[in-house]
Amino acid sequence: MSMIRDLRAAVRPRPSLRIKDSGSYDTTRDPATPSAVVDCAVYRDGARVETRTPLTPQEAMRQVRRDGGFVWIGLHEPTEDEFAGIAREFGLHPLAVEDAVQAHQRPKLERYDDSLFTVFKTIHYVEHDRLTATSEIVETGEVMCFTGGDFFITVRHGGQGSLRALRHRLQDDPELLAKGPSAVLHAIADHVVDGYIAVADAVQDDIDEVETEVFSPGRKGTPRGTDAGQIYQLKREVLEFKRAVSPLLRPMQLLSERPMRLIDPDIQKYFRDVADHLARVQEQVLGFDELLNSILQANLAQASVAQNEDMRKITSWAAIVAVPTMVCGVYGMNFTYMPELHARYGYPVVMGVTVGLCLTIHRILKRNGWL
Repeated sequence: MSMIRDLRAAVRPRPSLRIKDSGSYDTTRDPATPSAVVDCAVYRDGARVETRTPLTPQEAMRQVRRDGGFVWIGLHEPTEDEFAGIAREFGLHPLAVEDAVQAHQRPKLERYDDSLFTVFKTIHYVEHDRLTATSEIVETGEVMCFTGGDFFITVRHGGQGSLRALRHRLQDDPELLAKGPSAVLHAIADHVVDGYIAVADAVQDDIDEVETEVFSPGRKGTPRGTDAGQIYQLKREVLEFKRAVSPLLRPMQLLSERPMRLIDPDIQKYFRDVADHLARVQEQVLGFDELLNSILQANLAQASVAQNEDMRKITSWAAIVAVPTMVCGVYGMNFTYMPELHARYGYPVVMGVTVGLCLTIHRILKRNGWL
């Protein structure tokens, strides 16, 4: 049982991990490579069975049926024709095969006669110097897993979410790998959810930055606000994140709570830990959405307040300018008999009265906060 206690540590990166160079590992498919299979290996008693030449899925399955163990096949963006032979060899359900080839699926868990089909959305945080209205915050990919009694097949879509390092870590823990395909499924689920946690922390920093910018003081100590496009862009990225996290919670709960023939009982209890971590991430993402709504409303309110402030100032100066405009308008009329037209001190008196009225109005408006 010591292996089970260290289960989570086994699928985590370790700084001192020594990677063995033992053949081809799961990586992004090379466009020049004629096959979608990027790794195919047989595991027996927790160890990878070494071969002189790379195995085809059919050869690997023949070895498993003859000598025992299980086969782990990694594919990257296979076409329908490339996946057809593997689907026939392992008896995969046509509906699951169609989903795996077409991609863009919702995270889910489906049970067929002799296999489980699980879809994970992988999330990668895109580094950026400054958040803009067009910044890409997260990139998504997909990992589809077929879990059988003696096989495990991963189908990846997108440039992110490579399982190469995870395969290395599992190969360095033969006790765990000896538990079979269900141990690999748990390791991938834990790996994906750990990625969610890292991305959630990074997105939290972006939201904190936007929030600080919205409420930071601008001119004369008033909040200066920010570009609403940045907040909308961040909301769109959070929505993409939410689509990956929320639908996956129910499948993880099913894997942890409901006994399944293809899931080792010792492994099943650890899916509960994955579900707990996923629930925490889901709460974070929902909180992000609500917080961004509040920030957006505050930003729009600040923009409205700033517009009202500008209009008050414009109105105040218009009221001040109205006094000399009125006086000049009156004395600009072409009448012969008007008071003070021929008075010696008429001009300075009118100018003094005009300036006095303007200063009085200015003082009153400033005292009331309009200027």
